[in-house]
Amino acid sequence: MEVRMPKIPKELNALDVRRKLAPGRWAVGGVRGLMLHVGEPVDDDTPPARSWVLRITIGKRRREAGLGPFPEVGLAEARERARAFRKAVQEGRDPIAERDQARQQLIEVDARRLTFEEAARRCHAARAAEFRSDKHRQDWINSLVMHAFPIIGARPVDRVDLPEVQAVLAPIWNTKTETATRVRQRMEAVLAWATVSGYRSGDNPARWAENLDQLLPKPSKIRRVRHLAALPYQEAGTFMQDLRKRNGQGARALEFAILTAARSGEVRGMVWDEIDLEGKVWTVPADRIKAGKTHRVPLSEAALALLRATSHREGLVFRSVTGKPLSDMTLSAVCKRMNVDAVPHGFRSTFKDWSRSCTRYPDEASELALAHVNSDGTRAAYARDELLPMRRRLMDDWARFLAEPMTSGDVVRLGAGR
Repeated sequence: MEVRMPKIPKELNALDVRRKLAPGRWAVGGVRGLMLHVGEPVDDDTPPARSWVLRITIGKRRREAGLGPFPEVGLAEARERARAFRKAVQEGRDPIAERDQARQQLIEVDARRLTFEEAARRCHAARAAEFRSDKHRQDWINSLVMHAFPIIGARPVDRVDLPEVQAVLAPIWNTKTETATRVRQRMEAVLAWATVSGYRSGDNPARWAENLDQLLPKPSKIRRVRHLAALPYQEAGTFMQDLRKRNGQGARALEFAILTAARSGEVRGMVWDEIDLEGKVWTVPADRIKAGKTHRVPLSEAALALLRATSHREGLVFRSVTGKPLSDMTLSAVCKRMNVDAVPHGFRSTFKDWSRSCTRYPDEASELALAHVNSDGTRAAYARDELLPMRRRLMDDWARFLAEPMTSGDVVRLGAGR
């Protein structure tokens, strides 16, 4: 009886391998079962993807082991890897299982190093094509910078749990419900990305259904907080035009408060020692700021002109006829006499709405302009005056916006990069 020996494939050299472009699997010889897999071409100009595959029997199972892409892994290295696999099988080991275990160990080590903040930034980059605009892209990550990173940013992403997610959301859930809802959704997206990327396992602690809905009130059921009456930013220019025609310290103090987006009490208590006309900065001491930190306010030319027009240069900048600070009612009375549905503090909301709707400045710039220092990140930037040049451009743009009434359809997107 004739015994037929299995056909031994021709042993290809590196040039032969490089010329293999037809789709399929090609035996390259040198090591039994080693093949070059050639994929379907994407187009006429792009060569097909190629990779090394080793067919091998482990126990009683026929297996295929990937040995890496070509040309990153050359022919000689592919043969070395194939020989190592076959030697492991001869020794009674499972090289595929060993490799998978080693990869998992690397992922676990990396997971211990990968923090929630790092995972969030990778997730943010991976979702780049989904964002409607640059502003949407920036708002997505900024909401986490503002609210999540100060609490769980340094936490290993595989250890973020339900109590920590709740710790992020609880302070803002009832007062900033819309923002909190977005933060929750974005935290859920980050943790889902970390799970499918192999950095964590188990349930998603930021999931709403049958999870956080048992701990937090439903957003639609939360009673809306009645905010102080604010003028729509579209009407701010007309209001300022009328305000400038009015006499009195109350009118000038209100005008300055609007130009600087400052609180009424900060303006009414302002003294000349806080003003640097040459440096174009008003420094409000910490004991007069709600946040408890010294606040530097860049002054626009319009704000400086108002100050320079003041007849005195000592003590209170705006004062009553008796030389005492103006009362809060003095500024409120100006609004009432002008028949507008707004209060002095509401103009801070007007400024914020304008910044979000009509500019490309990051949210931190307007938050710091309002002295809203409510996270470690903004506190650090605030302490370093990191955004002062940008805030100066922001306040200059705000003053220009207020200089003329806004006409119908007149929307100008002002950028932060000028």
